[in-house]
This record gives sequence, C-alpha cells and structure tokens, in this order.
Amino acid sequence: MEKNNIRLAMAVNNSGQFQQKHFGDADKYMIYEKNTDGMKFVRSEINKFKNLDEEQEHGSAKKGNAIIDFLKSKGVNVLVSRQFGRNIKMVNRHFIPVIIYTNTPEEVLPILSKQMKWITDEIDNNPSEHKLFIIKNGVMKTSITKSD
Repeated sequence: MEKNNIRLAMAVNNSGQFQQKHFGDADKYMIYEKNTDGMKFVRSEINKFKNLDEEQEHGSAKKGNAIIDFLKSKGVNVLVSRQFGRNIKMVNRHFIPVIIYTNTPEEVLPILSKQMKWITDEIDNNPSEHKLFIIKNGVMKTSITKSD
C-alpha cells in the first residue's frame, strides 16, 4: 500500500448491504483502497469478532479492541457504517468513522471519492483523535464526546 493511499472498511451484511447495525455487529467488512487510480476493491473479511464478549456486555471494550487490531493489521484507516456504538470513543483514535445513508458500497463509493479531500485532511491534521464524518447530502464533521 502506497503512503498516500486510504483504506476503507465498510460494514455490511452477508449480501453486501449496509444495515442499521453498529459497525462491530456487521457480518463482514468489505475493504476498498483509494489510490491515484481511484477506488479499488481489495478483499472481503468475515467479522469473526461479531459476538465476542457480547453476552457479557454490549459494545464491550474487548470486542472493540479486537476489531481495531484486526482492521489496523489490514491497513485500514477509515470505517464506513450506518451506525457506530459506544466503542466509537476508542475507534476514533485509530480510524476516521464515517456514517453514511446509502444501501450498498457501490452507492457510497462515488460520494466518498468526491469527499476524499476532507478525509485526507483529517488523517493529516488530526492523527490522535479523529472527528466523526456524516455523509448524507453533504459532509458534516463533528467531535465525538467522551461522556460515559
């Protein structure tokens, strides 16, 4: 992976559709890479941590850390989902979380491509704690509160 490339993990179900579920509850992650040639599908990864520690605590830190470590090992730096749970307060120290309102990765890829300058700027200028991006009709960037 080249230095300026961005890798996105999209939280989808087994049919490749976004669902109203938290990022960590996805069936799988479809990984895409944005490089100088555009957006390219890299691979699909089953979310083997989906039910980790959930019987103890929904949104457990153990599960969150397992997913963080796994996706970091795949070179991911942006997470795309319909929803994030309370682990977003851990996630944003490692990844840029992006909430979208489309149904499939194919629908969101052109939108993300147009907004890539904002994501690149966030990676370059806020390396220790990223803002939450919400992409609907435009881009909204907001701080993640640490109340808990």
